[in-house]
Amino acid sequence: MLRFSPKQRQVLTWWCRRDRPWEAIICDGAVRSGKTFSMGLSFFLWAQTCFNGQQLGLCGKTITSLRRNLLTELLPCLERLGFTCREKRSENLLIVGYGGHENRYLLFGGRDESSAALIQGSTLAGVLLDETALMPRSFVEQACARCSVTGSRLWFNCNPEGPQHWFYREWVLKAEERRALYLHFTMEDNPVLSPHIRARYRRAYSGVFYRRFVLGEWTAAQGLVYDFFDRQRDTVPAPEGPFRQWRISVDYGTANPASFGLWGLLDGVWYRVAERYFDSRKEGWQKTDAEYAADLKALAAGRNIQRVIVDPSAASFIETLRREGFCVVRAVNDVADGIRVTADLLKSRRIIICRECGDCLREMEQYCWDERVGRDAPRKENDHAMDDLRYFAMDLAGEEHGGFAATYVERRP
Repeated sequence: MLRFSPKQRQVLTWWCRRDRPWEAIICDGAVRSGKTFSMGLSFFLWAQTCFNGQQLGLCGKTITSLRRNLLTELLPCLERLGFTCREKRSENLLIVGYGGHENRYLLFGGRDESSAALIQGSTLAGVLLDETALMPRSFVEQACARCSVTGSRLWFNCNPEGPQHWFYREWVLKAEERRALYLHFTMEDNPVLSPHIRARYRRAYSGVFYRRFVLGEWTAAQGLVYDFFDRQRDTVPAPEGPFRQWRISVDYGTANPASFGLWGLLDGVWYRVAERYFDSRKEGWQKTDAEYAADLKALAAGRNIQRVIVDPSAASFIETLRREGFCVVRAVNDVADGIRVTADLLKSRRIIICRECGDCLREMEQYCWDERVGRDAPRKENDHAMDDLRYFAMDLAGEEHGGFAATYVERRP
């Protein structure tokens, strides 16, 4: 049995109210507040009731995240309600039938500015944009422009970002002008979320992330990035082991500093037990790729390194490490997502920085948001150990969520 809160019932029924002919719906607010599932269900009910033989759009930051965040949970529910759902993954196409109506749903990923070209040329009867605030404006506007079928409507959901974000200023603040129903969700609007789980989410965030993801506010990022971190409370001496696995994270620099972190897994926790940090400007000379590779070998100190996670822009250094026999993966360099993931792993004590890692701890206490730009971005200073920390966190999170990395090791005779 499905249970819905009053606000979720508004999402489910807004499109069939004849007294308020809205053309769009916007749902924003806290994480785990029930907005995504109720909007997805409502979107399919509306589309299958109002259209037959039409194309509609389903958009996420990536198609993988769209399937994970929306379709994985929603499609089994639709089938239990009597819908027929056939997915053609190679075509990024979903075909849904219900009540004698059958429609095609095209899946799109709005990852960057080039994504707008993927949706251009399509004719849609409606579009649902999941996590709209994470998509570039060009993609969202192109998706909206494709909805030219009579009766088409726009469906947006997202977690808040900064108050200068274009979607907040152009859609949330102008919802009435755009004839859009605006609904703000909190965790209390999700009837299946227990008080214990709500409390756990409140503990998981702090600072700007708490205000956005728990309170659901469009608030600016300011102050220290990891404002919850306390050196005395949150660090420990490097454990003696035995460690089950070893990894190294790398932020490569020639003119800028280079930072290497050595990570060991013990009792389910990853410890940053040692590091290498070289600032060429401070030292007055630059190292070659071969010299950095020697530094990395010295940091490894004969340990069996499972993999080295490297700054993806360091192509020559990646090749040098592979020739030295290391298993190398290119890091995911998404700054905003990486900071969120790193903060979550630090707060949950799944990664711990040991007291021996002085450069990482020094940067942690100086790493702050850049309030001069109109988006979430840390200042480009005191950020090199922070970058290699972020690379490691994103690699670990991708592994825990079922991601994979393709690597190779060059074998020599």
